[in-house]
Amino acid sequence: MLQMRVKVVGLDPQSMVPVVILTDAEEHYALPVVIGPAEANAIAVAMEGLAAPRPLTHDLLLSTIKELGAAVDRVAITELKDDVFYARVFLKRNGQMLELDARPSDSIALALRAGVPIFVSEEILSESAIVKQVVEDPELEEFRSFLKNLTPDDFRR
Repeated sequence: MLQMRVKVVGLDPQSMVPVVILTDAEEHYALPVVIGPAEANAIAVAMEGLAAPRPLTHDLLLSTIKELGAAVDRVAITELKDDVFYARVFLKRNGQMLELDARPSDSIALALRAGVPIFVSEEILSESAIVKQVVEDPELEEFRSFLKNLTPDDFRR
């Protein structure tokens, strides 16, 4: 599992459907996940730190978890079957770990509200993530080599 964060939530420009983009810390991987409009709004609200006048569904879920004496530990996107992502919510209660099946969009919205990490399986990343390609320019490499070998005496000439 690799820890990810929400980079952006918005509309896919080609299909005009809501999508959330998850990235790792180095932004080597970008995982687009298609979500529903309500979930996109719930994620956006959490990212902006906005508070609704009344609890939204994910706020209610988090307060219910807390009232039952549990805490959200983490969420994970664990599987991809027939182009559908599956997720798990991990709760801690009385030293015991509970695991719940969930949709990725709900898991992400809950994780943002609870301030817990979001993980994605390496298998999903290898199958579905966009991997940032690092292309080295030969001229850039030559310039780096020049800078690496530069000394203060070179400036006195």
